[in-house]
Amino acid sequence: MTRILKLPFVLFRPVYERTSLHTSVIEDVNDQRLKEAYAHCREITRYYAKTFYLATRFLPNHKQRAIFAIYGLCRYLDNLVDDAEDLIREKKISALEIEERLEEFKEQLCTVYAGGYVDDPILIAFSDTINQYDIPIALPFLLIDGVKTDLTKNRFYNFEEVYDYSYKVASVVGLMTSEVFGYKMDKALDHAVDLGIAMQLTNILRDVGEDLDRDRIYIPEVDLKMFEVSESDLFRREMTENFRELIRYQIQKARTYYKSAELGIPMLSKDSRLPVYLARYNYARILDKIEENKFDVLSQRAYLSQSEKLSILPRVFWDLRAAS
Repeated sequence: MTRILKLPFVLFRPVYERTSLHTSVIEDVNDQRLKEAYAHCREITRYYAKTFYLATRFLPNHKQRAIFAIYGLCRYLDNLVDDAEDLIREKKISALEIEERLEEFKEQLCTVYAGGYVDDPILIAFSDTINQYDIPIALPFLLIDGVKTDLTKNRFYNFEEVYDYSYKVASVVGLMTSEVFGYKMDKALDHAVDLGIAMQLTNILRDVGEDLDRDRIYIPEVDLKMFEVSESDLFRREMTENFRELIRYQIQKARTYYKSAELGIPMLSKDSRLPVYLARYNYARILDKIEENKFDVLSQRAYLSQSEKLSILPRVFWDLRAAS
């Protein structure tokens, strides 16, 4: 999935002990254990996904909580695989052991979906969420299959392979969150899929340099050959004109999916459009930053400051009025 700053496994113990429980998002939850579970997921979201977290703050409280639960589940699975990579290389743990943990998590999800209880803050919050929203179990299962890909695959031949991976690790998240956002017609889900693809393609571009450090290349081999960029060129961090053209091509591809995704936002419930617009625009602006950096994704990581993220609000409000 995304290659961003990781916390060690130990930090997935409940973090609500150092998080204020008296925030408006969770204060109307009566059950203390559930309140703590949602606080845990909220802290995970705030730590790992600053752009996404900012967008969710414009949702009604009950929808915010559900989004935090979904993100907490997704981040746990992503970290389980990502944090294990170094341990696997050092032969301190095997890929088989990680796969067994993922299968165990699948079993716990089955328990939760069957109405059972699992003593884990993320699953406590997620259990409450699926009691309120129709999130099919097939979706988190697909996500598990997607993150499992990183255990065995670090190169992609063509865009179809990248698309399949992106669908499982990103579009599936969009499909789960769409059930929380609410939508008028099923067509909105197609556009949610495209937003997930666009965001994952953006992640891939933003993190090219970091992925190389992990011996990972998500840009398809077919595209590398098209622009005559070799793996050796990438590992030497050579900023050639061919490489710039390659990244320009990848950016155009991502923007095509953002354009399609935007068509689905007016199909969402009114109280959910603002955060999705924010997420869509701010994520897409990472591509602008890459262009401003002269397509250098080998030695620097494109990002938006907090003020830059907020500066898009006037445009978002304008689009909201147009959608209405």
